[in-house]
Amino acid sequence: MTKPPGKLVVSELCKTFEGAGGSLDILKGVDLQIERGEAVAVTGPSGSGKSTLLYILGTLDTPTSGTVKILDRDPFQLSEKEVAWFRSEAIGFIFQDHHLLPQLTVLENVVLPMLAGTGAADHVGRAKSLLERVGLSERLDHRPAKLSGGERQRVAVCRALINEPALVLADEPTGNLDQETARIVGKLLLEIASEQNAMLVCVTHSRELADSFPRELRLRDGRLVEDTGAAPATPVTSDDASV
Repeated sequence: MTKPPGKLVVSELCKTFEGAGGSLDILKGVDLQIERGEAVAVTGPSGSGKSTLLYILGTLDTPTSGTVKILDRDPFQLSEKEVAWFRSEAIGFIFQDHHLLPQLTVLENVVLPMLAGTGAADHVGRAKSLLERVGLSERLDHRPAKLSGGERQRVAVCRALINEPALVLADEPTGNLDQETARIVGKLLLEIASEQNAMLVCVTHSRELADSFPRELRLRDGRLVEDTGAAPATPVTSDDASV
């Protein structure tokens, strides 16, 4: 698959929620630039707007003002049909809850996002390759109920990456996992996203996960502040994909 050039550029992004008690400013002029192949952890206290930012980047929510450009395109200038297509082609999502469909097998869950495009059948080989990469080649026909929490989240990682998205967005991807499983899943996500030359933005409360990213940004008073203390990511070994 040909990977289009470009990057993620966010300028003066603001988000205000209106309620019975008045206006609440969540994002107050967020600026952000991420290149292809770059991984960024976004941290901050609960309620600081981390998930709101992620949902806007994923075109699941709209900004009050400011601009978002992904691969040199502003998705908020597209029609509803065009933005849905753009989202399916350019963006992959991973959530704290894996959101696997219980009636589908592991393989079917991974190829599911491709049904809206060229069809799942054309991507079975790639799905199998990804699942083998994360140590789940023996689980292709299993349903989610038969998997451990770590296995389900690894399936979710493969599903997010099946279409080789330019932008991967992860919202607390290890939040429901024990410490060791969280470490393995976090490393796998970093490594595979890097291999695909994707831009990775991960919202997390986990200090260990944030420290594994080469770059960390903190949301403070509605704005992103660079944190240079994050350590370089450690590559995954083949033994790590056993959880």
